[in-house]
Amino acid sequence: MAMLEFEPELRLISFAIMLVMMFWLQSIWPVRGDGHPRRRQLVNAGLALFNTLTLRLVFPVLAVALSIAIHERQGGLFGALDWSVWIAVPLAMLLLELAIYWQHRLMHAVPLLWRIHRVHHLDTGFDVTTGVRFHPLEIALSMGIKLALIALLGPHPIAVLLFEIVLAVGALWTHTDFALPQRLDDRVRRLFVTPSMHRIHHSNRQLETDSNYGFHLAIWDRLFGSYTERPKKTEREMSIGLDDFGAPKDQTFWALMLNPFRTTSKDS
Repeated sequence: MAMLEFEPELRLISFAIMLVMMFWLQSIWPVRGDGHPRRRQLVNAGLALFNTLTLRLVFPVLAVALSIAIHERQGGLFGALDWSVWIAVPLAMLLLELAIYWQHRLMHAVPLLWRIHRVHHLDTGFDVTTGVRFHPLEIALSMGIKLALIALLGPHPIAVLLFEIVLAVGALWTHTDFALPQRLDDRVRRLFVTPSMHRIHHSNRQLETDSNYGFHLAIWDRLFGSYTERPKKTEREMSIGLDDFGAPKDQTFWALMLNPFRTTSKDS
């Protein structure tokens, strides 16, 4: 497992390469062009940096390190089954992906969790930086759930490393201000989430917001009845964000940090 020795470098390099590629892609073929001003992108980047530092400070061990420790003592479900790595790795990644889908869906269904998650949704633009715009409470909660799941399943460390990389670069891809040609998009999203499919999830229409929860695999939304094929308006014309927090004063770094503690008429 030599690649595990370079886990931080692999994750950083893959993220940086994908970020540069997606910035280039959306600058050449933008769908909406509402990613500017730069101040908005800097706020999103500031949240991402703060979240990275928070994880390092709050959690003594992160996902890959925990999976290594459990794998070495053959703990968890996969440790007990002792399946071939060629079966265990893809199956573990599939289960982690399914767990992320349901976690995301619960973030919309449970009012307290929605308060935390809505920071991601009240972005007034949609571009690659939206993919790193999360409240630190959501990041910490997600990591806690992920660590608990790893402890229960005992997945192979390679599966966790690959999933972490795919999760990070996939979030950049699905939030890019870009769209595949419609016929190609329709074919791709039979299995994988595309930017056009996920963009619907960021509509300010609740029926559209509460759909298309998948991160990478589109099959979960189809299987569990949460799939929306087309938005009511076109991708270019539909409104992004949340009406209650669309003002510039609601989009500053500190306003976003305090947002989960603010109450609206919908929360009562």
